[in-house]
Amino acid sequence: MVTEAFTPTTLLDLLSNTLVLYRTAPYLPPSALSSLAATSAAFRDLVYNTPLVFRYLDLTDLAGGAGPLVRPEGAYWSALCSRATAEEGAYINPLRAIFTKLNQVKLLRDVQTLILDGLSVPADLVQEIICDQASNVRILSIREVKGLDELKVMQVLNYAVRPSRAPDTPKLKGLYIFGPKDPELLSYPRHTSAHKDPAPPTRSPFDMGSFSTFSAQIGAVWNERCQNGLSSGQDGDGWFQATGRMLLRTPLVPSADWAETVRACEGVISFDAVLCRGPRHSHENTHYPSSQPTEQNLRPAIATVALGPAGCARCHSAPEIPSIYGISPDEHFPLLAPPPLHSSRIRAARMPSSAAYDGEMPFLIARCEDCLRNRWCELCNKWWCEDCYTIPPYSAPRETGKIISPESSHTGKAHTNLKVFNGFCLPTRYGWDDNI
Repeated sequence: MVTEAFTPTTLLDLLSNTLVLYRTAPYLPPSALSSLAATSAAFRDLVYNTPLVFRYLDLTDLAGGAGPLVRPEGAYWSALCSRATAEEGAYINPLRAIFTKLNQVKLLRDVQTLILDGLSVPADLVQEIICDQASNVRILSIREVKGLDELKVMQVLNYAVRPSRAPDTPKLKGLYIFGPKDPELLSYPRHTSAHKDPAPPTRSPFDMGSFSTFSAQIGAVWNERCQNGLSSGQDGDGWFQATGRMLLRTPLVPSADWAETVRACEGVISFDAVLCRGPRHSHENTHYPSSQPTEQNLRPAIATVALGPAGCARCHSAPEIPSIYGISPDEHFPLLAPPPLHSSRIRAARMPSSAAYDGEMPFLIARCEDCLRNRWCELCNKWWCEDCYTIPPYSAPRETGKIISPESSHTGKAHTNLKVFNGFCLPTRYGWDDNI
């Protein structure tokens, strides 16, 4: 009786399944994919000739001086990056060389999610990514980049969404620019001449060729990134919670000019922030309570404070009507961090984890600080809306927390209806009833 010889499954057999390859590739940095392609002609053909292997391209390792990023020619690659010219100030930008190389090997056309956080990114490169017809980038992340000409980027965005633009343009649908970049969750070991490579482990009787070595390394990286993703995946959901200020750890200031740009891009390009929908910004989306006739209307502004789903401390709602995921317009919801690994669709970038895994429809209430001045407690995140609370005119608070207003100065009576003073709520501090 002749028995067939057992043929172990190799890593090449496993990754030849495109489903496995597409689910694995986003977890690997470009340097790891380049090293994999350098092992054999079969792996080289698999990595560079399979469409969409580089659909998700994260170049943030470039900031840490990563080795060969795309191709295995390390010496040539290092020389190419070192010859990169200085652009926009004193920042040396090797991204030009990298994009040139990606175009030469025809990999840039497959990139749909591009992460450039923390790098030196010139505005001209952003313009090429957004306006070049050959670019297929749908989600671009340029958070905390260096040397970025914000004015020029705003001009590029306004030009890209102009009414006379060509059909199906721009291809870019999502831009991460306002929030902080994702923390470094992994540290890939880089061996230098000062440290010797660790001795290879003893082979066990169950080793199956290359499947037991390189696949084990990929599995370790994958598991670590999955665990880190689970532990940090709630950060983006902070917009749906009473988190308070959301854009603190970022050098980009959400100015009024940026708010105008975000409004011009509504329905075309989404951002990792949304416009404030408070009643002082728009006559169309909200009503103006008669209790605040003296407050002036405001220009469009970026919402920077997440107030949570509970709403006003008294009426538990908001004059602008809270945004409900799955029901309200998509423009009411920001792109959530981190950018999705396995999809380049804006719906996946907007979806909170509670909606993805629990089937819930969370509420979103976010405002700018001008709309919350003297209405929001920075300590407990309570706030009072325009319908429920009229900010009284006052001269100075007393030790008891009471205030003397112009009206009460004639009667000698003190008002106790002040809710917030200097960013902190007095009802919490002095134990007053919120319904006073």
